[in-house]
Amino acid sequence: MPDILLPIIALLSGFILLIWSADEFTENGAKIANIFKISPLIIGLIIFGFGTSAPEMLVSGLAAMNGNTGLSIGNAIGSNIFNIALVLGISALIAPIQVPKGILKKEWIFLMLATLCAGLLLWDRRLDVTDGLILLTLLILFLTYTFKESKNKSHHEFDEFQQPIAKQQASKTWIMLFVGLIVLISSAKLVVWGGVEVAKAFGISDLIIGLTVVALGTSLPELAVSIASVLKKQFEMVVGNVIGSNLFNTIAVLAIPGLIHPSAVPIEVIQRDYPVMLLLTVLLFIVSYKFSKEPVINRFEGFVLIGVFSLYMWLLF
Repeated sequence: MPDILLPIIALLSGFILLIWSADEFTENGAKIANIFKISPLIIGLIIFGFGTSAPEMLVSGLAAMNGNTGLSIGNAIGSNIFNIALVLGISALIAPIQVPKGILKKEWIFLMLATLCAGLLLWDRRLDVTDGLILLTLLILFLTYTFKESKNKSHHEFDEFQQPIAKQQASKTWIMLFVGLIVLISSAKLVVWGGVEVAKAFGISDLIIGLTVVALGTSLPELAVSIASVLKKQFEMVVGNVIGSNLFNTIAVLAIPGLIHPSAVPIEVIQRDYPVMLLLTVLLFIVSYKFSKEPVINRFEGFVLIGVFSLYMWLLF
């Protein structure tokens, strides 16, 4: 029991720090968007998408260097499942998410293409350097497209800020944004370490640890940022965060084990985990882009997403 005590303390303290840092990160990200008139779409896709995927990249790289590629692959796919089913599901339960019509459709199409491409690369049950380079090429294409989109300033206002924020405050805001991000990543690492140690005590495999404990731990920043964004009614950021994070997981995190430690892909990934990720990516489109004037991800749809997640967890165990 004393051996498990420290990991449990790490888990609890990680959760507390995560909640604080997610709020700071969201608040200052919104201020940056307001100061420089950056589209919240770009903030959600790049700053939040990349920033909250940093724990996945870190964990995937460390695991691959240690030869635990099952954990790396499980982390990438598991995080995508958690992001759509749990992050978006819980966010919708807290408050129905308004999806501004006409935005994020292209980003979803890119995510779907990336998901299908990843499936084709995994199909031969091997992830190698060539696969990693193909995924990195997709990442470069996505970043190029997103920066071009950032020139569109049709969606840059934040109703929350009653008065314009002076550019003189920019330095302090940037500092607090990065402090929030550092604490966010560190707290996620604490949660992951604690969770992995507890899981190891029960003799769970690398792949299952990656798909569950590590995926949950590294998806906590997405969950915390999305909940904070929902409470602040920054709905564009919520969907942007999930799509952006899943894109980075699919084309950046999944590329890491192929580039660092080429190896075989467990058959369970092809038969069980990837199909669930693909299904949820399709569901993301269905719940976000209904044929109505003002699409809303309602509480029932949030409940359905959580139901899919619960069924998946049942399949794993």
